[in-house]
Amino acid sequence: MHIRHLFLTALILFLLTEPLVGQSPQEKQYSGWNRFWTPSDTFHPARFWIAAASGSAIYAVTMTGLNKTWYRKYPRSDFHLHNDWGEWRHMDKLGHAFTTYTESRILDQGAQWTGMNTKTSRWLGSGVALGLQTSLEILDGHSSQWGFSWPDMAFNVLGAGIYLSQDMIWQEQRVSLKVSNWLPAYPEAPMAQLGGTSLKQRSRDLFGSAWTERYLKDYNAQTIWLSVSPDKFLSSGKWPAWLNIAFGYSAENLYGGYNNRWIIPTGQTVQLDPVVYPRYSQFILSLDVDFTRIPTRNPFLKALFQGLNAFKFPFPGIEYNSLGKWGAHWIY
Repeated sequence: MHIRHLFLTALILFLLTEPLVGQSPQEKQYSGWNRFWTPSDTFHPARFWIAAASGSAIYAVTMTGLNKTWYRKYPRSDFHLHNDWGEWRHMDKLGHAFTTYTESRILDQGAQWTGMNTKTSRWLGSGVALGLQTSLEILDGHSSQWGFSWPDMAFNVLGAGIYLSQDMIWQEQRVSLKVSNWLPAYPEAPMAQLGGTSLKQRSRDLFGSAWTERYLKDYNAQTIWLSVSPDKFLSSGKWPAWLNIAFGYSAENLYGGYNNRWIIPTGQTVQLDPVVYPRYSQFILSLDVDFTRIPTRNPFLKALFQGLNAFKFPFPGIEYNSLGKWGAHWIY
């Protein structure tokens, strides 16, 4: 069954069975679609089983799809380790932390939607998120192209830990991991130093050509942010609750994991001039919007704002990079 059909079936089942299990006082404030988006303040068996079944189905479909469309392209091997520390100037590692953090947050909120108490839901969300990422690492461990990466696992634990520790200490997220992405326009002109190929072709080989592929895989486009809520640390109450300070990390001129040297289809090894195309890191200071602190009583908008909060809102930014240079950006 297609996943959207499964979700639709689950939704219909929920609407049919909800009256049988009763409504919590919090749910009774709303009707129809708004009630659906309102977290239950008592355990809701129908919601729990819908969430569990939907989550399991999505996981099964995702893992099967990855196994068939991605890992099948490369030879299988016995389980082995692979130390990829330093690859992509650590952008992939921060991506692991962001992904696990975001999964922890979404899964925790999903568990609370079923009426699960927060002490249980926070551990469930972080634990399942870490389990999801670990299963991918195990698949990597059986692929000759990669291997089980302890650095990846360390950043998976870091992402889950950032979420869990804050929820335990403050019962909220005062520091959030976010992502932004500005897809660059790679030069299409053939280059002699690249054997007549172009940087556009190299980027397609590495990051794909579809917008969705590039958004997920193009490390030259991504910035991972630590978005802090000053209002939660200041006692004056003068700082806007929705306005955050964001610290970002990104990298430029990455056309290979460790260096900008590769083999083109003719078998020739080519390399970019490191003076013209230096690989370097960027450290960004900017502002951000915490969507979860925008006042609204609408349950759907609250859910929407939770989703939007994974992305850094565009603001001007100040950059310092590993080349020792400063820069300013109107939008970052």
